[in-house]
Amino acid sequence: MLVPDPKAVRKLLTRYASLRIAQAERRRQTTARELEDVSYTLCVMTGTTDIHEAVAKADALLLAAGRPAPAPTDTDEEEGLQLAV
Repeated sequence: MLVPDPKAVRKLLTRYASLRIAQAERRRQTTARELEDVSYTLCVMTGTTDIHEAVAKADALLLAAGRPAPAPTDTDEEEGLQLAV
């Protein structure tokens, strides 16, 4: 499965949140249309059909992307020492 670029996901989540706020403050047809487009794109990027699932998956993806990968190690079984590879 392809993993979306975290920068693109972050940008879409930010846009989604901004549009939700704008729509809550004052309903406009253009804002509603753009919110629908951003919601659809988030769903496609995350492989979901529901915006709530898409936001949850996007959050998880960004959380995982922020964690450094663990350093590979090799254990020397005789001494019980870990050697960086």
